[in-house]
Amino acid sequence: MIPAASRVFCSIDTTEIDGARRLAAQVNGVVGGIKLGLEFFSAQGPAGIRAVVGEDGPPLFLDLKLHDIPNTVGAGVRAALPLKPAFMTIHSSGGPAMIRAAADAAASAGADRPKILAVTVLTSLDDGDLGKVGQSVPVADQVTRLALLARDSGADGVVCSPAEVAILRAACGPDFILMVPGIRPVWAAANDQKRIMTPAQALAAGADHLVIGRPITASDDPAAAARRIAAEIAEGVGGAA
Repeated sequence: MIPAASRVFCSIDTTEIDGARRLAAQVNGVVGGIKLGLEFFSAQGPAGIRAVVGEDGPPLFLDLKLHDIPNTVGAGVRAALPLKPAFMTIHSSGGPAMIRAAADAAASAGADRPKILAVTVLTSLDDGDLGKVGQSVPVADQVTRLALLARDSGADGVVCSPAEVAILRAACGPDFILMVPGIRPVWAAANDQKRIMTPAQALAAGADHLVIGRPITASDDPAAAARRIAAEIAEGVGGAA
């Protein structure tokens, strides 16, 4: 059985390098890895990523959500390979050629290649939001369509809301990676995520990895908060009845 703590990627959402380094050090060994995204990358660049992760730091989830023409996205993935991310993100709505370009670029790193995860529908969006951007289908239908497109175009998995985990596990098979944000332990607030679930519920539905930010990073003791989440997962607190 995979240890509960290794399922969790701690999302460090800041532009400030010293704070990011401090948080990464506090949770190193307590979670499965850390996620650094566009906010931090825009402020600090590759050197900032190296400063936080280091040579022997926790696994890196580099969440840049690349979305451009295929050549540009492929080049972007190749440019990030020296950072040795475990996971990278692209937008599945970029289409099959773009997804394939990202997958091919990642494959050029060989056995140490990053896994390419395609973002389906952002967890800040619901059915009403999709309608406003011209996608007049339920969120679950759009997520499934984009996940199948990503799988068939060479992506290793997707980023999806916990609400769609069970659907995607059934549609995409057991080996397709499901990285799931929108996770809130039973004792944490929802904040701006609209489609949320507890860690135990998401894993029971079929998630592989969980992205958890503020419940850990906003705590007075991030390591203790991460351990509390791992214990919640192990005990199945907040799981399905």
